[in-house]
Amino acid sequence: MKTEQIKELFEKFEAACYLIEGVECWSARELQSILGYKEWRNFEKVLEKAKETCKNAEISLTDHFVEINKMVELGSSSKREVKDIALTRYAAYLVAQNGDSSKSEIAFAQTYFAVQTRKQEIIEQRLLDIARISAREKLSKSEKKLSGILYERGIDEKTFGVIRSKGDSALFGGFSTLDMKKKLGVTTNKPLADFLPTLTLKAKDFAAELTSHNVVEKDLKGEQKITQEHTDNNLAVRKMLIERGVKPEELPPAEDISKVKRRLETEKKKVNTLK
Repeated sequence: MKTEQIKELFEKFEAACYLIEGVECWSARELQSILGYKEWRNFEKVLEKAKETCKNAEISLTDHFVEINKMVELGSSSKREVKDIALTRYAAYLVAQNGDSSKSEIAFAQTYFAVQTRKQEIIEQRLLDIARISAREKLSKSEKKLSGILYERGIDEKTFGVIRSKGDSALFGGFSTLDMKKKLGVTTNKPLADFLPTLTLKAKDFAAELTSHNVVEKDLKGEQKITQEHTDNNLAVRKMLIERGVKPEELPPAEDISKVKRRLETEKKKVNTLK
């Protein structure tokens, strides 16, 4: 396929894209023309195959193939209403996959939607990674803040570790910090929090913030009272999660946060190099 044709098709696909309630969509009628199908009845066969593929993947058809009406101009300058289908990016990708691959337009579309879908997945994953790193850093700050408050009340670093561990046991349904490390396959010399998913990190952070607040407000002193406060707060957070159908100890481990940071930093360097 020549560069000129690739550029032309790319511009057509980009121009045909429009938003419905914030979701990127393509008109099936417009794609029919762009993909080189002269007759709607022939293109409808491709649409039906795409729908069947969507069904087989157990994905809701109505979320990706939305029937709409469209006004088209006739030769006499008059207009009439015809049926159309608004296709999401995923639906358009399925249409391309089920089209006649001997057509250069279909071959381009298959690549276009595959690459664009992959780009979207990469962006979504990057945002999730950034959110997890942010949650981990927030937890570190909250625990540092709590440690400082407890230090003023005679709690040393070793005792703080014991209090934090008992909080973990309350949050994870009786599993200690060491138990959770074994359960998630985390080596003993690495922090458990570096392998926890974002939801669990935020749960631990909330419990730590509650303890910091209540220790000051209630003017709690002594290991026993402070330990009970931190345990109660973690139990309260666990209760809320359980009520929403989430058991923290059953969530799968996340990627080592240090690896995630290195990956994002490498990507950042690549972008800066390109700039």
